[in-house]
Amino acid sequence: MKFSILLSTYHATNSHDLAKCLDSLCNQTLLADEIIAIKDGPIPEDSEHCLLDYSNRLPIRILEYPVNRGLGVVLQEGLLHCSHDLVARVDTDDEWIVSRTGIRERRIASDHETTFTLARDAADRALQTAGLTGPDVDLVIVATLTPEYGFPSTASLVQEAIGATTAGAFDLNAACAGFAYGLAVARGFIESEMYRTIVLIGSDTMSRVVDWTDRSTCVLFGDGAGAVVVQRTDTPGGIASTCLRSDGSGGPLLIQRAGGSRHPTSAQTLLDGSHYLRMNGREVYRFAVTATTEAALAVMVDAGWTTNEVDLFIPHQANVRIIESAARSIGIPMDHVFVNADRYGNPSAGSIPIALCEALDHRRIQVGSKIVTVGFGAGLAWAAHALTWTTPTGSS
Repeated sequence: MKFSILLSTYHATNSHDLAKCLDSLCNQTLLADEIIAIKDGPIPEDSEHCLLDYSNRLPIRILEYPVNRGLGVVLQEGLLHCSHDLVARVDTDDEWIVSRTGIRERRIASDHETTFTLARDAADRALQTAGLTGPDVDLVIVATLTPEYGFPSTASLVQEAIGATTAGAFDLNAACAGFAYGLAVARGFIESEMYRTIVLIGSDTMSRVVDWTDRSTCVLFGDGAGAVVVQRTDTPGGIASTCLRSDGSGGPLLIQRAGGSRHPTSAQTLLDGSHYLRMNGREVYRFAVTATTEAALAVMVDAGWTTNEVDLFIPHQANVRIIESAARSIGIPMDHVFVNADRYGNPSAGSIPIALCEALDHRRIQVGSKIVTVGFGAGLAWAAHALTWTTPTGSS
């Protein structure tokens, strides 16, 4: 059995916290035969010594791992949960999970990581890649269903952290469709000329709201964040079509019942487990395939594109089987579909920007590429965009 950690920028400068992480990992994984430490860059000497010290307790193998930097989108990783790691927690097995979902791994935020810290780091990377700083930002939007607090908004925390001193900020909750909805909102602000520079972030820590004894949900979700800088440009291209849809009658199919005004937090809601995400998997699957197909076709028709003209389809990474079924229905071959759900699971609002980032890193997107994205989630809500890529991709 293997467990992995990412030596993130935080760990690289905090050997004490690295030691705590390794200590916790060793104590929880007595059956493990190896820890894989994945470096996203150089780490200082004291952190290297820390790894050597712990190698006496368990074999530690160090691997290099290039951090996603496309569009400034970044995936922050805590512990890696492989599907076989979940067997000890729930009544399931690796074959059952993979055969039904296609998900083999999911990233789980470490104790010091939260929706805000992931969002902040993603925003910092996005601004750095765009060659901008905080004062250049007019608006910060954070799409999330797992905010840092009920209030203040996570976006306001990010706005302060990145130094966007004159920017507005707000959170947007359309669940897993949040980033797609946020892109539509950003487009409206840009096209109205109300704002010039918007930082749009999708960030969620789904591990904090799933019931780790419920195999129908805990095997699906992961944690992660991605951010993009949206600006007006004179270059032909950009977002050609947008489609937003909702069906509130499907609300009970995917729901977190407690914690709001209908069922305020109480001893009883905690006892009932009402704060956990609950889902009717069969019905959500049907909805997801249908909604993804219809929304993708709608924006393609509106943009005047045929399926043969689509260079890359980037759907919400909820489930590999959903993606495959939707691609067949749309008529897009799988070699024109980007999939990373097998490695990250479903990071909710972080799903599409993370996938977009990796597609750039893998050189699947070039200037002029025609891209279709679709997000779907609780609400029920779904959204799609057809866009032509205009930013040079050489620097990723």
